Amino acid sequence: MPEIGLGLGVVLLLILGAEFVNGWTDAPNAIATIVSTRSLSPYQAVVMASGMNLLGVFSGTAVAATIGKGIIDPQAIDLTTVGGAMVGIILWSTFAARFGLPTSESHALVSGLAGAGLATAGPEVLLWDGWKKVLWGLFFSSVLGFIGGRVIIAIVQRLSRHAVPGRVRGLFRWLQILSSAFMAFSHGSNDGQKFMGAFTMALVLGGVQAEFAIPIWVIFICAGTMAIGTLSGGWRIMRTLGMRLTKLTTYQGFSAEMAAASTIELASRLGIPLSTTHTITTAIVGVGAARGIRAVRWGVTVELVTAWILTFPMCALISWLTVTIIRQLFR
Repeated sequence: MPEIGLGLGVVLLLILGAEFVNGWTDAPNAIATIVSTRSLSPYQAVVMASGMNLLGVFSGTAVAATIGKGIIDPQAIDLTTVGGAMVGIILWSTFAARFGLPTSESHALVSGLAGAGLATAGPEVLLWDGWKKVLWGLFFSSVLGFIGGRVIIAIVQRLSRHAVPGRVRGLFRWLQILSSAFMAFSHGSNDGQKFMGAFTMALVLGGVQAEFAIPIWVIFICAGTMAIGTLSGGWRIMRTLGMRLTKLTTYQGFSAEMAAASTIELASRLGIPLSTTHTITTAIVGVGAARGIRAVRWGVTVELVTAWILTFPMCALISWLTVTIIRQLFR
């Protein structure tokens, strides 16, 4: 591991703090349904998710490159910019988590970088190519997640319509363990990569690396930090998604997880940073709506959507203020 100065060290610790919050507040989305259907205990689910998140992080770096080079111009910013963005993520996500609201760390990260970048260099710092991928991520998470949930639940219901109910529950208990593992893996392949991109960006800005290339030790540190965050629990968020949004059985949980995980994996291969929170939530809503519109608790859905909408301006504002204040104090 290269020698790291004090200023860079502080920024890297902030990035790891945001990665920990990511594991704490976002990774529970991957196991919310399997806990609610009691296919696994909360402890078993968290341990499984931590391991699969770790494996997912090693599956590619396309999303990390988008975050590190495509959202804001790395030539126009400095370490204060990156540190300010991480402060915005940590403060907002921790605040929302206290109320059991699963915020999107993807949107927190890109909006935090945008707000900090605007405070550093103005509107010219934003890169349109990367933001196009963010918009595609919104489409993937909102539309494909919902449609995928509806389609997969329809296929599952058709294939099992003549089966004995008890056998169906037993079969899908085991299948849901596999789908939940797939969901946790996909979370690592997309969300886990994002903070690797920010970490490597900081190394370049700090002069440790001459160009953007993700070292293996960065992958290990970020993956391990996210795994520790996941192990620390996110029980309120798990309850919101797995129990409050709609009532799920094992085959419904399986359908939602397969729809969400498949969508996330497709986005990861295309280098699209999307919200795993949005994706699993819209998939759960799609599965629940298959039983009728009253099967979904729309009041809870409105709470979630409100938290998502607030994430963009709040993280951007906190990050902008942080960078502005630091620059005023240390001119």
